[in-house]
Amino acid sequence: MIYNVSTYAIVIFSIFVLAVLGLSFFFARRSQSASGYYAAGGNIHWFVNGIAFAGDYLSAASFLGICGMIAFSGYDGFLYSIGYLGGWVVALFIVAEPLKRMGKYTFADALDSKFNSKEIKLTAAISTLVVSLFYLIPQMVGAGALITPLLGFPHWVGVVMVGSIVIFIVATAGMTSTTYVQFIKGGLLIVFSTIITVYVLRNGINTTPNENYHKFISIPAIVTNNQVSAIGDSSYTFKHQQNEKGLSFVKLEKGGISSWWKLNTAVESPILEEALSVVVLQNGIKLYNGEPKEAGKFFQVGHAHKIIYNGKEVDKTGPLGPFEYISTLEESEITRFLKASFTDEGNKVTVYYQSITTGKDIMKPGLYYKSDKNNPFWPKLDFISLMLALFLGTSALPHILIRYYTVASQRAARLSTIVAIASIGFFYILTLYMGTGAMINGGLDVESSNMSAPLLAKTFGVVLFSIISAIAFATILGTVSGLIVASSGAVAHDLMDKYMNIKMTEHAKVKAGRISAVVVGLVAIALGIIFQGQNVSFLVGLAFAIAASANLPAILMLLFWEKTSSKGIAWAIIVGTVSSLMLILFSPTMYEVYGLKPGDAPIPLQNPGIISIPLGFITLIVISLFTKKYRAQSEQS
Repeated sequence: MIYNVSTYAIVIFSIFVLAVLGLSFFFARRSQSASGYYAAGGNIHWFVNGIAFAGDYLSAASFLGICGMIAFSGYDGFLYSIGYLGGWVVALFIVAEPLKRMGKYTFADALDSKFNSKEIKLTAAISTLVVSLFYLIPQMVGAGALITPLLGFPHWVGVVMVGSIVIFIVATAGMTSTTYVQFIKGGLLIVFSTIITVYVLRNGINTTPNENYHKFISIPAIVTNNQVSAIGDSSYTFKHQQNEKGLSFVKLEKGGISSWWKLNTAVESPILEEALSVVVLQNGIKLYNGEPKEAGKFFQVGHAHKIIYNGKEVDKTGPLGPFEYISTLEESEITRFLKASFTDEGNKVTVYYQSITTGKDIMKPGLYYKSDKNNPFWPKLDFISLMLALFLGTSALPHILIRYYTVASQRAARLSTIVAIASIGFFYILTLYMGTGAMINGGLDVESSNMSAPLLAKTFGVVLFSIISAIAFATILGTVSGLIVASSGAVAHDLMDKYMNIKMTEHAKVKAGRISAVVVGLVAIALGIIFQGQNVSFLVGLAFAIAASANLPAILMLLFWEKTSSKGIAWAIIVGTVSSLMLILFSPTMYEVYGLKPGDAPIPLQNPGIISIPLGFITLIVISLFTKKYRAQSEQS
């Protein structure tokens, strides 16, 4: 993707960052006590807390990741929205009020409220750190993705920048500043996402690509006996390649300039399909539409191929209503971009090619998670595993749970959750329009699905793009702040104060939390650089799976099963954490990160929840029953 840095973007971005830093200075004086630093003194109004919930929860995964997945994979991306929202129903009816009643500062406080167990303090603190770090990875990846089009810096600079700003926010002002940052950016995100959706509906659907859309070689060509016969020009040299999945490509070369095309092998005389957009070579060379980046031949892509409106084929529809937009999209055909890799003369070549997809296929499951009856068993199980983790993970995320300690009462906790559900639910409806809008309005960077929503805004003007990108960056700041507050609380409050019994004054507890925030922030920066290029919504799905596996069994069984023991809770957290981590580390996705073939991964599942969540519950039940039996035998003897 070729980006041109905008002065508007730099100015608006700078204003947002300075405003956030100003809030931190303003609230720093209120964070001198442990209660003020970790829980904002319990003085946050329930409405502010509800919108802050939304600001915390609507992270890079929601705005950047989900919109990107919808833009590239249609309805399968929207399933993340459904799963994320569904988890709040569990939080409202099961977790909100009891958690407020049981805790003080952290997740471990609630679990240990009945036992005073060092095992629970230790395992709950470790679980908080693991889940928070996995949730931090996609936020940092999203930050790096945003900085390139905004300021023109490479990915790692964006990661370091957001890490540094957040470390400052948390180290100076703690939860009070974090809450108001999340409140402001949550409100702005919903308002401006609504504005983008209105633009999408007013623009309608049209077959004219974005003005920056270019093709390289638009001449149809026929391949016969390894020779290319292009209409009007037959002077190209030819080379054929096939990747692991059986996809065939041909390399056309003329005058030292190469172009890769996808080969349609379904006909007797194979025909070259539409020109590829980007070719990426392993040695660092990138060809944009067959030419170097300096030639400026490639920008964002994506458009409607054929539109059926009111039963007729048209070039454009004009403004559409929300339901009319969806029905017209279903009847149309859309140009999507897919990715394939293979080896050419020792270099790994990654190509992005066009695929014409019907609107009906886009608006039903199956483009990403192959769940139809003709596909194998594992993709179906992977899809079920993802939904299970998303529905159950929300109520077990430490940075979400600690927000219940910032309000004054159980009633306020319940009202906060209701406000959060209303605002989050409305936003997730908007993601369907923003994602499909990016798909058909030229708002795609084929190298980074995470940029779909900001690039959609760019098609409607650079000012809107600048504002949306700055809000997205603020979104990341707010979420990362909450995660680092949760992590610093786990280290300073749970491990040092409660587990190690290190006697500290209020000032010392706050200082320990600030030092912990710096360390966790530095680790998050390193991980954000390592995982560059991964879709942030997918990465957050892994954090949900770990949270649901490690924490949810402990929370639910503590609330609703009187035989739950402290050892049962501790071992459930250990087994849930370790099993989910092992399943992730040996999954196809991680093999790709390692530079290995995804097909060689010993675990075929990308999402571990369907295995690791039941393991957590089974472990807790077995250990608790065994503990009770052992105690009974000890008392008799």
